[in-house]
Amino acid sequence: MLSVGVVVVLAVLLATLVRVFAADIYTVNQVSMEPTLNDGERMLVVKDYPGAHGVQTGDVVVFDGEGSFDPYQGGPSLSRSLERIGHWVGIGSPPGVYVKRVIGSEGDLVVCCDETGHLTVNGEQLIEPYLDYQISPATPASEMSFEARVPAGRMWVMGDNREASVDSRDLLGAPGGGMISQDRIIGRATQVIWPWGERRKLEGDTQ
Repeated sequence: MLSVGVVVVLAVLLATLVRVFAADIYTVNQVSMEPTLNDGERMLVVKDYPGAHGVQTGDVVVFDGEGSFDPYQGGPSLSRSLERIGHWVGIGSPPGVYVKRVIGSEGDLVVCCDETGHLTVNGEQLIEPYLDYQISPATPASEMSFEARVPAGRMWVMGDNREASVDSRDLLGAPGGGMISQDRIIGRATQVIWPWGERRKLEGDTQ
């Protein structure tokens, strides 16, 4: 009969493997994805992404923003190590982690905006039911106009809270032209799991 200690060790090992390779829980610590995600909520992030489907428009992705949204930090530091430990025990998210919505992936032409105020992807109007306002010429999907062709291995991302989101639009003049490397993806956020009374699947999830 296995001792209690062995059972505990096996349980911890199994939980670690699940969190590293299958799914993990991240805490939202930003307002850029409101109303889809609210500050302080916890979301389930699956790691088998992008997988066979590839990166899809509409997916909500969690990624490491170091080198794009955040400057490179170099080697490990005590504060970063403590933040990562905090994430592992369920307090906050690791440093430099962002959650945004994919608007375009490699090869896509993303344009803002057409005559109705909508974004277009490869000439097709993008319907965005997850925004908290009605898109119109007076209230477009983005106040900033742009046209961007997404190169291979990258993606164009934006927050649902367009007026309070730092995203690909703000990086247009930076190396990479505002595109986030798909190599930086941690996983796809699929649902809110906490608070318990706010559990829900994320609107716009395509898989």
